[in-house]
Amino acid sequence: MREFDSHAKTFVPDGFYLPEGKQHVSWIDRDTLLVARDWGEGTLTQAGYPFVVKELKRAQPLSEAREIFRGEPTDVQTRPFVLRDREGHIHATGAKRLISSFEYEYVVFRSDGPVKLNLPKKAAMRGLVAGRLLVKLDEEWSRHGDISFAAGSLISYDLAEWKQDPLRAKASLVFQPGPRQALSGLSATKNLLILTILENVQSKALIYKYDQGVWAATPIPLPEHTNVSLSAASDEADQAMFTVSSYLRLTSVWYFDAESKSLEEWKTTPSAFDASNHVVEQLEASSRDGTSIPYFLVRPKNATFDGAIPTLLYGYGGFQASLLPSYLGPVGRLWLEQGNAYVVANLPGGGEFGPKWHQAAQGATKQTTWDDFIAVAEDLIRRKITSPNRLGVIGGSQGGLLVGAAITQRPELFNGAIIQVPLFDMLRYTKLGAGASWIGEYGDPAIAEQRAWIDGYSPYQKLLAGKTYPAPLILTSTKDDRVHPGHARKAAAKLAALGQPYFYYENIDGGHSAAANLMECARRLALEYTYASRRLCSE
Repeated sequence: MREFDSHAKTFVPDGFYLPEGKQHVSWIDRDTLLVARDWGEGTLTQAGYPFVVKELKRAQPLSEAREIFRGEPTDVQTRPFVLRDREGHIHATGAKRLISSFEYEYVVFRSDGPVKLNLPKKAAMRGLVAGRLLVKLDEEWSRHGDISFAAGSLISYDLAEWKQDPLRAKASLVFQPGPRQALSGLSATKNLLILTILENVQSKALIYKYDQGVWAATPIPLPEHTNVSLSAASDEADQAMFTVSSYLRLTSVWYFDAESKSLEEWKTTPSAFDASNHVVEQLEASSRDGTSIPYFLVRPKNATFDGAIPTLLYGYGGFQASLLPSYLGPVGRLWLEQGNAYVVANLPGGGEFGPKWHQAAQGATKQTTWDDFIAVAEDLIRRKITSPNRLGVIGGSQGGLLVGAAITQRPELFNGAIIQVPLFDMLRYTKLGAGASWIGEYGDPAIAEQRAWIDGYSPYQKLLAGKTYPAPLILTSTKDDRVHPGHARKAAAKLAALGQPYFYYENIDGGHSAAANLMECARRLALEYTYASRRLCSE
């Protein structure tokens, strides 16, 4: 990390410089930083992230930085934070401990010493607007025995009251999701709060204004049946930029001015494929436990439902991450234009319906994600959209684990599988790369009870002699320091030992994206869709 002068457009001579590493930095003032990084032996967690925060002054050697907070080596990591308003005034500094992937502890540095905030563990501070401190809750929370907030809610505190006594300040509700809703994004302009909300995996944006103790919401009339995301918000005016997209709709940038109520489409990406012959449908499959699992089907308009459409099924289903509609671009050019279909499954474990949707398939219940992905595959076959010899699955990272679980548990359903930068040996995942940071999602294989449920689905251990698997294409990167390439290598080696066909590609560059530049990305896409065409489209 290097200090850069944004006016002179040059690096600052003898400015702040931090050698390469996994680190987090927050400015306090021109000459002071809060830094969490590798300070030497014993200052990194098992996952390889820092847990010691120090104050670093200008021109001060790293060795002389003053320690001001220390988390625990069992944490995922600890990060400094500075709570600064739109005018640049600092209202608090502190540290955020990531106890697990989804549990936090906040400590505020005060003149009389550090104060641990009494927020629930599944809560995150999300900034300031209109003199209010915003906090998002990922679990139900009762305050003072009389006020209860639902999981997925956004709450706020009066900033002056909170600064005076953060442990006794009273919170009020900003937004509470309905049964099929989730808060997907938020940002603040000079005076306003802007939220993007998911409702049955469809987006909408709203302005929230705080006035006389009440938050009032006003919709922003962006295009319907699209994915709407905030891309920028002004500190100096009530203006914002949105990115709007869907599977067949070109991605566009919209400008919004709240004061003049102006809403304009400013720019659209170039067309990558002919989308006129396809339609998008949102369908639902019924899971093993009766839950409705929504999925998007992008198919030819003139499709004949006789099980003959080559179909790729994509999923993720983890870490409370939502799969939302976005322009398919290269997928459209390389796959849809040939008359094929593409499916995106919105699985439990993701965030499409808020924290409860995630927690329904986490730890001991992670098998739910795999079951529901299989339920979507079975639904596609039941509706005769496709058939096992025409159906392939694709996913990366957690999605690679998803594909691995699908083809080891129900190999007869698929004739192709694209497994990108995958987790695969789940009994050793905590010992590889950043794996220990995901114990909150999967559990800890070092604990006997948790090892038992992980062993129930770990794809590496479930590759068995006597079964026929759909000759997967496995892709990884030598430089992936998030999901270690050992997972993909072991998957290929196990298939080879069983005499099963497979395809394997390991890019030297690229980290967890498995591609370091556009040429490498293009090569990876070419490999994937050549494979998919040969497996699923051949007579």
